[in-house]
Amino acid sequence: MPPRERGRYQVYFASVFMTSSLLGPVLGGYFAEHLHWSAIFWINLPLGLVAFAIAFRSLKKLPRFERPHRLDLLGAVLLVTATVALLLSLSWGGIRFPWGSLPILGLFAVSLVLWGLFAARMRLAPEPLIPPGVLHNPVVRMGVLAACFGMGTYIGLTIYLPVYFEAVRGLSASLSGLALIPLMAGTVVGATLSGRTMAKVKHYKRLPIAGLLVAMAATGVLVVYGQALSITAVEVVLAVISVGLGTLLPVTMVTTQNAVASHEMGTATGTANFFRSLGGAFIVAIFGAIVLSGSGLSGAASFEALGAAASASGINLGDVFSYVFLAALVGFGLALAFLLALEERPLRGSAVKAAEAAAAD
Repeated sequence: MPPRERGRYQVYFASVFMTSSLLGPVLGGYFAEHLHWSAIFWINLPLGLVAFAIAFRSLKKLPRFERPHRLDLLGAVLLVTATVALLLSLSWGGIRFPWGSLPILGLFAVSLVLWGLFAARMRLAPEPLIPPGVLHNPVVRMGVLAACFGMGTYIGLTIYLPVYFEAVRGLSASLSGLALIPLMAGTVVGATLSGRTMAKVKHYKRLPIAGLLVAMAATGVLVVYGQALSITAVEVVLAVISVGLGTLLPVTMVTTQNAVASHEMGTATGTANFFRSLGGAFIVAIFGAIVLSGSGLSGAASFEALGAAASASGINLGDVFSYVFLAALVGFGLALAFLLALEERPLRGSAVKAAEAAAAD
């Protein structure tokens, strides 16, 4: 599909994402409450086999190109270990070890060195895991960073809002899964509006800019009035955040694909997906550090026990989550800043023109 038409097809991906996002938390809450927590992992085996069968049957029909490739295994190892060291430092800091302790500072240092080695590997490898030219492209760089912070903050909210609903609002695991539905469903509405608008307007950044501003305003409501709002009002606010954020997702992906040559499209897409996942892991770790450091109750057996123990200790978990929502507001603000810096290049409108423009680049 040419880039100008690609936004429309993102709607199909968004629909699958919505279906999975709606069923996942509900089933997860039911499994945790009525079956066993390990069922949330076992269910992936049959689902994975079905997905493999569907994908394999289609992918094996694609034409094969026998040009030999060299997998950058060293680059992959450096990337994974640098990421793990960073996430461990964020997860353990203030919980297992003080932030200024030698283990935490050492993990930060190790991560920094490994990231430096990975950057050097990208320049030296015959076929690097991430070609430097992809990240040097300013459109790819800004689009990846905007999606990293936008989607990363969204993932962080999906992980810690159940904690909020159970520990602060007193909902059960099943009900907390149901309470996530507005946050999940709204992204599809926003993505659909944005994807269809991209094919029709020249200035396609305007809608996601407005969407992120609305999402930031709604998140600000949670920061200031989160403890005073009813559950219904919180659900409405989450829906607004979700719709606003959803407008960002097709724009960052399509502009990234539009900015690279056709043979680099897979690499650019994979890079964008990786940094979106990395952003999610990074922000989940930050949210976790805020919750656990603020409560000082990392050993609680459940979210309900966390809320009860916090009340007994005189700790208001609602205040702790105000800082979580403030961190989410900062995350959305960073996504907006990178989106504003994203160059708004015209979208190529046909496969032939796309190939010619890519070759010219």
